[in-house]
Amino acid sequence: MAAIWGYTEKLRILCTRELQVSIKDSMHAELKNAIASQPWLHAHYEVGEAFIRGKNGTEFIFKGLRHNISSIKSMAKIDLCIVEEAADVPKESWQALLPTIREKKSEIWAIYNPQSPSDPVDHMFRQNPPPRCMAVELSYKDNPWFPPELDEQRQHDREVMSPADYAWIWEGAYLTNSDAQVFANKFEIMSFEPSEAWSGPYYGLDFGFAADPTAAVKCWIGEDCLWIEQEAGKARLELDQTAIFLMERMRDIDKYVIRADSARPESISYLRRNGLPNMQPVKKWAGSVEDGIAYIKSFRKVVIHPRCEETIKEFSVYSYKIDRYSGDIMPQVIDANNHYIDCIRYALAPMISKKGKPGIRAL
Repeated sequence: MAAIWGYTEKLRILCTRELQVSIKDSMHAELKNAIASQPWLHAHYEVGEAFIRGKNGTEFIFKGLRHNISSIKSMAKIDLCIVEEAADVPKESWQALLPTIREKKSEIWAIYNPQSPSDPVDHMFRQNPPPRCMAVELSYKDNPWFPPELDEQRQHDREVMSPADYAWIWEGAYLTNSDAQVFANKFEIMSFEPSEAWSGPYYGLDFGFAADPTAAVKCWIGEDCLWIEQEAGKARLELDQTAIFLMERMRDIDKYVIRADSARPESISYLRRNGLPNMQPVKKWAGSVEDGIAYIKSFRKVVIHPRCEETIKEFSVYSYKIDRYSGDIMPQVIDANNHYIDCIRYALAPMISKKGKPGIRAL
């Protein structure tokens, strides 16, 4: 992207990271390979040991932040700043860097693997995005050239790693304290076929639109386990396309009760009249989230089918808050990574409200 932009316009591009001892520590090699991959880019750029220059005057500059912040602050006319390993950049470096990038139409690209919500880059640009900021989450799923050998390693890691480590390495999740995980050691990933002896199916739906997906889950109860069989979800799913979208992915869903967030009564009413006649709003009460979590955790095990990738990801990273100073795990649940988990709570709402498993009276 940077090489192509520098081909179409004359730009000064600063490539930086917190610590860069030599040019070998920079993204020089990645740019060199990208330029060499296309004959028209190769013909446009002159690539030296420590520089890259375009025939139109585009210039790539490589500097580390920690030992060069004064010289970077004095730089003029930076059109694009690419910050690699941005999770390692402290708040002080960001405060010095950001005012430096001030050319008309200038951009900053911060590239990083999330580690913690408290990382300055994550806090500034993902959790509290400034105007004209866009966050894009990419993983192996978005790589059309993802090699089979690496996918074999990924599947092996999913079997042998802790869910938290797997989610961090492969799914782009935060590196979470396993003790803070809500469902730590409570779920497993396994293919299965529903048994006729099980109760269900139970369907739950959580409305979304822009950043959050409209999500649905199909689950069963049997053998003292909760079985998550199917999921479906999509961001920016129009309401008039929702019924078709779900019926294409969950056969016979229109024949069963679907429980959904009561905060959207107009959407429930519309879907009742347009393809999903058995939609019902879920009653909420003080502590309903906590009661739902407790009910899910009361099963001997939660078994998630491997095709339910987003549900697996959420169960891996859904966490309690951690005090930023003491490191203590707090009783409050972080309201994130929970769209499909909310679907499960909605699907099981009648049992949760009874505060006991089917067939067991809560005393």
